Amino acid sequence: MRKLGDLKNLFRRPSLPPSGGTEELIRLENLVKIYDTGALKVMGLKKINLTIRRGEFVAIMGQSGSGKSTLMNILGCLDRPTLGHYYLDGEDTAEMTPGQLSAVRNQKIGFVFQSFNLIARTSALKNVELPMTYARKPKKERRERAMELLTRVGLEARYSHMPNELSGGQRQRVAIARALANEPPLILADEPTGNLDTAASEEIMELFASLHDEGTTVVVVTHEEDIAAFTGRIIRFRDGQIISDEVNPHPRRLKKEAAVC
Repeated sequence: MRKLGDLKNLFRRPSLPPSGGTEELIRLENLVKIYDTGALKVMGLKKINLTIRRGEFVAIMGQSGSGKSTLMNILGCLDRPTLGHYYLDGEDTAEMTPGQLSAVRNQKIGFVFQSFNLIARTSALKNVELPMTYARKPKKERRERAMELLTRVGLEARYSHMPNELSGGQRQRVAIARALANEPPLILADEPTGNLDTAASEEIMELFASLHDEGTTVVVVTHEEDIAAFTGRIIRFRDGQIISDEVNPHPRRLKKEAAVC
């Protein structure tokens, strides 16, 4: 096991500004995440270099402990890398204060979780309004935008329902609507179909595919091949490293018209 000082020399921070065209949304340079367990320094991510362009639909795959969840936390600005750089929309997140990172999470990233993370005693409409409330948008604007998004995901008739009055697929649709509230350029979905049956899972992925078709960048963490098959690019992790990064030339689509789950 290398000492932390040796790792700093091995993975020195690049000093150059981000390169590439305006289509680039995410760029990782020599990204390293080290967990200090006391006796050992455990490397969760090992010198990751990765670019994701605007409008891509990407799956990140790997078994438990592969590093995919660690990567997702860093992409979502929920955690910081130990070494290296994460550029989001041309900005180096390593240079941001906690307050700036919070603003990035609210304005530039929409989160969708396996467990939905909806507020239990709040209606679907209020759940979707929440990010806009944090962004201090006017009440009328919040209400109109939330209804527009619930209509977009096929739940306009259930705007007043509480989460426990909705099916799993419907709850995830509310979560997706909430993720879109502030029109972020990036949607991060962490095992978004993990608590859903096959039919609801496929319809959620079809919804992500339609968002991608409209220009939204969608990154999905999953361990299911059938779910990754909906995306246009599949990145596989093992032991904190990328072991493959492949274009999926024929993304899966449902043959029948997707019904509201």
